[in-house]
Amino acid sequence: MRSTGMLWVILVILVLLDIYIFQALKVVTHSSSHRTRVLVFSAYWFISVLTVLCILFLPVLRSTDSVPRPVRTYVFAMIVGMFFSKLVATIFLAVDDLRRGMTWVVGKLFSNPTVEVSQTADGITRSTFMSWLGLAVGGTLLGSLLIGFSNKYNYKVKTVRLQYPNLPAAFRGLRVVQISDVHSGSFTDTAAVQKGVQKILDLKPDLILFTGDLVNDRAIEMDNYKSIFSQLKAPMGVFSTLGNHDYGDYIDWDSAAAKKANLEALKKVHGDIGWRLLMNEHVVLERGGEQIALLGIENWGAKGNFPKYGKMSEAYPGTEKYPFKILMSHDPSHWDAEVREKYPDVDLMLSGHTHGMQFGVELPWFKWSPVQYMYRQWAGLYEEGKQKLYVNRGFGFIGYPGRVGILPEITLLELV
Repeated sequence: MRSTGMLWVILVILVLLDIYIFQALKVVTHSSSHRTRVLVFSAYWFISVLTVLCILFLPVLRSTDSVPRPVRTYVFAMIVGMFFSKLVATIFLAVDDLRRGMTWVVGKLFSNPTVEVSQTADGITRSTFMSWLGLAVGGTLLGSLLIGFSNKYNYKVKTVRLQYPNLPAAFRGLRVVQISDVHSGSFTDTAAVQKGVQKILDLKPDLILFTGDLVNDRAIEMDNYKSIFSQLKAPMGVFSTLGNHDYGDYIDWDSAAAKKANLEALKKVHGDIGWRLLMNEHVVLERGGEQIALLGIENWGAKGNFPKYGKMSEAYPGTEKYPFKILMSHDPSHWDAEVREKYPDVDLMLSGHTHGMQFGVELPWFKWSPVQYMYRQWAGLYEEGKQKLYVNRGFGFIGYPGRVGILPEITLLELV
């Protein structure tokens, strides 16, 4: 939305969607009383005009500090929610219009003067049914997004047991907590975040691993949360790595020096809260006289325009002699693109990044999110041969201040 041209394109599309959906609204209310129709139409256009005004003032909202950031975030989320809800509703309406158009063409070609009106079992026309269906689906999507606002701090612990025949005996039963994608700049409730951190502590992990995106853009976003995350302690330590948002690549800095200073400040934050930040390097973990290797690299993405700061060529050398290796790499696309091909002895890779798009469906027998069309591995456990990848769904949130179906995650990995 930073581009004025794109802003106007979205605005025009939204207005066209408003006009198109209004025609369906007239169809489904044709048998209602005059008063009901006036109330429904007035409410519809009030919301539509308000959405347009919000879009027009969005650049002002984004560029001023006089409007609290949470307000700006919710306004933006509502605009996006309205846009996609109307777009989905339009798909159903367009399908019916296409059907009716084809019927009209066929009637003209074969000189059929009769007009066939298909009805459902309840006696309503097919067009009315499709209008109701489109409005219902669009409304359900918007409603789910609104309800999802209440899920952003609804942390869920997922326990995953991983079996490895080559795991040294001293490490059997190791309890590793993984968190990822804190995005502290999106938080507005310190008490809720504290409850999430306490959930981690209650698990009594031996080791805590954080796989990137501590902030949205700036190191100062952690100012109100350092005291909370510094509570995370584990007998074998707390280790971390960087994600794509940690470099400040998505905002305009006054100078290259300012951007570099921000990154250095963020690195210091990791140290201040007691986390050992791994920057294209590895450490050796010891337990009961035996050793394994923990590698951590900077962000390395194979999808979209995500940066490749990570250097396995620097982190890996020296780990060959250890029987078991864990890699922290923020972006799961790194697994297929480099790790599996070049480093087949990396037993477990831990990632985040996708958030499960904060929207989807997860059932015991079915898992879906729009993000799966970009990322083959996007949430949970994946296995190829002897190697495993776990993708954490994210502790925080960004963009949309909520979660629908894909809840914020604290992962407990038990190595057995």
